[in-house]
Amino acid sequence: MSASPKDPRDGSRLGERQPKSAAAHMPRQVREELTRRLRRSKRALRKEDIQIVEPPLLRRAVGASALGNCMEWFDFGVYSYLAATIGKVFFPGASPAAQVISSFATFAAAFVVRPLGGLVFGPLGDRLGRQKVLATTMIMMAIGTFAIGLIPSYSTIGIAAPILLLLARMVQGFSTGGEYGGATTFVAEYSPDRRRGFLSSWLDFGTFVGYALGSALVTVLNLALTDDQMLAWGWRIPFLIAGPLGAIGLYMRLKLEESPAFQQQLDDHEKSLAQSSAGSEFKTIVRKHWPGLLVCMGLVLLYNVTNYMVTGYLPTYQTETLNRSSSSADVLVLIGMVWIVLLITFIGRLSDHVGRRPVYAVSAAAMIVLAVPSFQLIKMHGTWPPVFGVLILSTLLACFAAPSAATLPALFPTAVRYAAMGIGFNVAVAAFGGTTPLVTAALVSATGDDLMPAYYLMVAGAIGLITVKFLPESAQVPLHGSQPMVGSEEEQRELLSTSEELYRSTRQKV
Repeated sequence: MSASPKDPRDGSRLGERQPKSAAAHMPRQVREELTRRLRRSKRALRKEDIQIVEPPLLRRAVGASALGNCMEWFDFGVYSYLAATIGKVFFPGASPAAQVISSFATFAAAFVVRPLGGLVFGPLGDRLGRQKVLATTMIMMAIGTFAIGLIPSYSTIGIAAPILLLLARMVQGFSTGGEYGGATTFVAEYSPDRRRGFLSSWLDFGTFVGYALGSALVTVLNLALTDDQMLAWGWRIPFLIAGPLGAIGLYMRLKLEESPAFQQQLDDHEKSLAQSSAGSEFKTIVRKHWPGLLVCMGLVLLYNVTNYMVTGYLPTYQTETLNRSSSSADVLVLIGMVWIVLLITFIGRLSDHVGRRPVYAVSAAAMIVLAVPSFQLIKMHGTWPPVFGVLILSTLLACFAAPSAATLPALFPTAVRYAAMGIGFNVAVAAFGGTTPLVTAALVSATGDDLMPAYYLMVAGAIGLITVKFLPESAQVPLHGSQPMVGSEEEQRELLSTSEELYRSTRQKV
């Protein structure tokens, strides 16, 4: 029997099934991005074109960034759980409903200055470096939180008390304007492309660990102290703890090295972009990157309306609207936070494999369908129905949070990434996220409909679903303006081989 003829292209036998090439196994969006880069450079990748991230540096970068988020949300958890108490301390002459609304209004005021913080710290992070700005925001946040614990009550200094509270919250808001955008940028630029979703999800892992620790501390204080003791001095303890936490976080951030993407941008095109935008970065971002800004704001709205509804409003909703005890309300939301902590890194890893868009799309659609049933469960008597309701909302929140720190920085090039994140993220949070507890409390008070929070979440889900239609898939794709990032020399060799294959393929097509 004669042998089958050979294929002249590669010497294989015609009719034989050939194994798929390495490039064929790549996700489509990765293959397209590498092909675009190869065509622009007119050569295959070389070793110096691929950045290997050293594991110790990566662990430090992720850990220090997550700690900053942990501290920020420790304060947020404390403030949310103590909203009713803070209202009594600083607004004693108002009715109980007005006290809660005044407390949330002070909370929301900090978000008004967040875009200003983003506008200041973002360009500085793009020009001076991510690490220096993140160290600055850490110490400012610690000072603002610590100061709240030192402010005398209204009964001691009168109207000066709520004014000082407002000023302390604005310091926190200003520093936070440079915190999350910088932290996500820093971690995303340090992470290997294949694992960016998983590694970046640790940032929001720190977020919810901080919230859980803050809420757990308040729950313990509520159980251990009488109402009079909490009003007199107990509420100050969690805020005063922020001082030592801030010192630890500052120490860790000062030990960090600058991100690889900031140290060496991809090519002269990106370097010239950085230089040309140095004098008018805001105008450049709005004019050239407005599609990315809109997508960023839509995803941030989806994430943060859900986030602040569950973490900021739900404890007060249960005590003031459903007339439950503060301890039972605190424990219920704390269960949700622990569930998110358990889920979030697994969902981050999932987004690396199936993509960011499917995770967002399925979760946003689920929010539209499940928001009302979740709140109906929360309203029920007994133990398990409210727990199931909170777990549903917490699962959806974890699905929005997990891919965010990897998805949002990928919308912008290295030269303007920090500033663009500062603008898009903080404007959306200020307009829609931080105001969620205030607006929802006011809607429930005005309409008497205790399902208003669910309707609010449905609107956020619809906006998120529309936004996903315009979201480019970025899973495993190198960041715009950054070198491909790998976690080992083996991955580097594999990528070099694949780039050779892709380059030969593009030459044949030409």
